Amino acid sequence: MSEQQLDSALDLMRRLPPQQIEKNLSDLIDLVPGLCEDLLSSIDQPLKVARDKTVGKDYLLCDYNRDGDSYRSPWSNLYDPPLEDGAVPSERLRKLEVDANTAFDQYREMYFEGGVSSVYLWDLENGFAGVILIKKAGDGSKKIKGCWDSIHVIEVQEKSTGRSAHYKLTSTAMLWLQTNKYGSGLMNLGGSLTRQNETDTTVNEANPHIANIGRMVEEMENKIRGTLNGIYFGKTKDIVNGLRCMESKEQRKQTENLKIDLAAAIKNRSAQD
Repeated sequence: MSEQQLDSALDLMRRLPPQQIEKNLSDLIDLVPGLCEDLLSSIDQPLKVARDKTVGKDYLLCDYNRDGDSYRSPWSNLYDPPLEDGAVPSERLRKLEVDANTAFDQYREMYFEGGVSSVYLWDLENGFAGVILIKKAGDGSKKIKGCWDSIHVIEVQEKSTGRSAHYKLTSTAMLWLQTNKYGSGLMNLGGSLTRQNETDTTVNEANPHIANIGRMVEEMENKIRGTLNGIYFGKTKDIVNGLRCMESKEQRKQTENLKIDLAAAIKNRSAQD
């Protein structure tokens, strides 16, 4: 029964507004306390922003940089609140983490023109894993509010030769928009999407891990963005256009009569030829 309840809960969460995930998740846990751990581990929540006072830069919070009640900053590698024995990446991986944060900070600025990004890496037996987080929230200008949260979990298995690696990417994007204009009134649009991709890629000076991961993340975000645009915005536009007609009844009748006259004229011309 619990498995059926979990499936139903996850199915319900996929249909609820992304901007209310935290409230809806809390309500579900209150209804079925036994599913608390499964729900928290299965449902991605909107990313929260914290400030690294050491370097004066923002970073994103998630389960991957949390140890107890403290969160590790990717900029200073320090926990807040301070934690003496908190988990940190190895020296080699920390250097890669610093470079990855710099690279994705530039990627975020070029694609989103603002927002916050963070990259966290951790060691595995035959490679490493990491998460790339990007958040861009609208400022409410032009009466439009919204937020984009993307979570990219990457697992890298390095081959024994050291010349190639297997990359497995799991990406989740959460998007919502809210407009409040005179012509349309209050309207909410939003949704979330999860996709996976795996590939084997050469690793060398021209194609380091950061470049390989960056290409995968860029391609995946473009695909997800296109899918969200088609499903949530394109479909909504089709429904609205089907429900509401801007032409009067007389205008529609005139258009239909014009179509009939044109078809008849083309048919007569074809018969004469």
